[in-house]
Amino acid sequence: MKAALKLDYYRGQTGEFIKVRPERCTGCGRCALFCARGVWVREGEIYRPRNLARCAECGACWNVCAADAVDFGEPRGGTGVRFLYG
Repeated sequence: MKAALKLDYYRGQTGEFIKVRPERCTGCGRCALFCARGVWVREGEIYRPRNLARCAECGACWNVCAADAVDFGEPRGGTGVRFLYG
């Protein structure tokens, strides 16, 4: 099966622009593994974004989440651009 690169733009709320849907998070840790800036931390059985000031808005966490548990919005002054692979 051939994978394709997709683009998406989400006009989310300013402020907390990365959120996790706890009911969907499987605790796999891919968000933290692929985050080059150390934004994600494990809290109990799931991962949550905790260091938002370090976020480079690359969308890697959102892109690698197989459970679709990451909501990636548009931060104040940010681009809100996401790249999708799949």
